[in-house]
Amino acid sequence: MSDDRVTCTIADGVADVRFNRPEKRNALDGAMFNAIVATGERLRHTPGVRAVVVSGEGHSFCAGLDFSSFQAMAGGGNIIGDRPEIPADSPVAALGQQAVYVWRMIPAPVIAAVHGHALGGGFQLALGADLRIVAPTAQMSVLEIRWGLIPDMCGTQLLPPLVGLERAKELTFTGRMIDGHEAVRIGLASKVADDPRAEALALAAELAAKSPDALRVSKQLLENAAAAGLVEGFKAEQVGIRSLIGHPNQVEAVKAFFEKRAPSFAD
Repeated sequence: MSDDRVTCTIADGVADVRFNRPEKRNALDGAMFNAIVATGERLRHTPGVRAVVVSGEGHSFCAGLDFSSFQAMAGGGNIIGDRPEIPADSPVAALGQQAVYVWRMIPAPVIAAVHGHALGGGFQLALGADLRIVAPTAQMSVLEIRWGLIPDMCGTQLLPPLVGLERAKELTFTGRMIDGHEAVRIGLASKVADDPRAEALALAAELAAKSPDALRVSKQLLENAAAAGLVEGFKAEQVGIRSLIGHPNQVEAVKAFFEKRAPSFAD
């Protein structure tokens, strides 16, 4: 079960999913989004999957949107490309959200093993997992503010329950970097490990030995407890992002970054 951009192997009930664009730090473009969604959707319907580990090949988990996507965005272009049909049972309103939330819809527990960069969209991909194990040197950020944007891949809805509303606002407003130790301290991750993938695979093997029915029902109940209002929240994210992309201040944010100067925003 593999794609050029995402690989997936299944052994002893554990699905080992790896973002596979290491030369770009697993940055997100249209093909990457579609490969992530396709992999997640296949796993949703694959019998015998009892735990899932999601990680990135190379030096990073996922560095966020590909720079070419930002350049297309500034010109008003389609940054994702054609998207598959969103399943009727999903609350999401866009492909980017589906790439994150599909992991919450898999019946088995999903563990993200985060190393290197998890920025912007990559940060939000980690939020889609049930558990996060992070390297101490990981660099994580809600980076969208740099580009004059909002975290529109479920981030506004999934981050506050993990870290609290005030902390979620602080991280979103500033876009500052946090490391693995701070991620655990604020509730974003469950554990720091020098080798997060190995640690996640070991935990997945432990979970795969437990009752799959109990894990499935536990996950479903816990998700339902936290999911009130998600449909409305995800739709609101898309209204917000559409109000920003291509508008003068957002274009200025992108241009200033690439031109290595301070941005000049209009009120």
